Amino acid sequence: MPRRKPAGWPHYMRAKRLKGGLTGYFWEPPTWARKRKCPVQAEALGTDYGNAKQRCDDVLNPQLDAWRIGGEVRQAPVTPGTFDWLVSTYKSNPKYKDLPARTRKSIDAALALVSKHVLNDGRTFGALALSSITPGAADRLFSKLKERPAGGERIRTALLSMQYCRRAWNVGRRYKPELVPLANPFTKMDISYTAKGTRPVSHSELLRFVEAADKAGEPSIGTAAMIAFFWLQRETDILSRLTWAHYRPSDASDCARIFHHKTRELIDLPLFDDDGTALWPELTARLDRTIRRGTLIVMRDEPDRRRKIFLPWNEHYFRHRVAAIRTAAGIDPKAKFMGLRHGGNVEGAEAGLTDAQLRALSGHRTTAALLRYAQATTRQRRAGARMRLEARTKRGNLSE
Repeated sequence: MPRRKPAGWPHYMRAKRLKGGLTGYFWEPPTWARKRKCPVQAEALGTDYGNAKQRCDDVLNPQLDAWRIGGEVRQAPVTPGTFDWLVSTYKSNPKYKDLPARTRKSIDAALALVSKHVLNDGRTFGALALSSITPGAADRLFSKLKERPAGGERIRTALLSMQYCRRAWNVGRRYKPELVPLANPFTKMDISYTAKGTRPVSHSELLRFVEAADKAGEPSIGTAAMIAFFWLQRETDILSRLTWAHYRPSDASDCARIFHHKTRELIDLPLFDDDGTALWPELTARLDRTIRRGTLIVMRDEPDRRRKIFLPWNEHYFRHRVAAIRTAAGIDPKAKFMGLRHGGNVEGAEAGLTDAQLRALSGHRTTAALLRYAQATTRQRRAGARMRLEARTKRGNLSE
């Protein structure tokens, strides 16, 4: 690592001694820019000083200057036929643009992890020509990405990166076959991974959580929890899309109109049975006595100190408050807000609902997707065994 910076050293680039004795170069935006949420992110530049300097001089610092002056980041030019070019081609495709913003954000992070991966020669993976990326290179990339720089593994993150690389390659091949090779090196990688199941939240835990939320002076969080459990709606839909116009709408006053943005399913959920019995008595009673603070059903419980109006919940802060209320209720920290939707599906499965009935309530399009939520339980297995026993008994077998 040089003790004195040579002439022409780029602004905001620093050198760091790496484990193997080599010198690594890194670019970071200044503190004032980070505080103003500069979109130009910190970047590892590899071990080659010339390449690192060129990256800073030609791309990163000009982008920072463009943002500082005009508030916009000038996109760096990419070389056609490289992996970075493939990513930009994929992101310009309607199939990408039509995805929800949250999904696009996840894809961007996964592909950026690949593009910015520094190779042994100091280049980034994004600079590689597509024709030079072999299945072996993809396997080595996965092995590198699944190891966290600070130690430990991030297998799911690396797996998602490989999946999005495969998708981007297929899209690029379809629209630019002259530049994207036919053989996709990210297919058939034989990666085994077992996802951790989401812990379902039970009905009794839901009641404890709602009680704790009410005691904390944040009943809106309890209401959101009940909607997730009973009406099986996702957190982002509850916080940003479910309005009072969806509850007992003028053209269907005996329904709640539930929109599942992820699957684009719109469901008119009945609030009453044929005989007039309330199907969701706890939730409808709560909503009927809730003060309407805005267009959305779930709004902050106190007005904003500066703007003096009630605002929607920010998802990050909402989860922070959910964790605090969960602790106050004495519920296992492994129980996440998404576990409420899982718990509602499990309750339905244990009540004996068919797959078709469960999908009609949850908005899932396929049984395969539903099974991730309606997890098998001991109660379901016991009920299945009981039904088999009853069937054998009716036939006069030895189980009598």
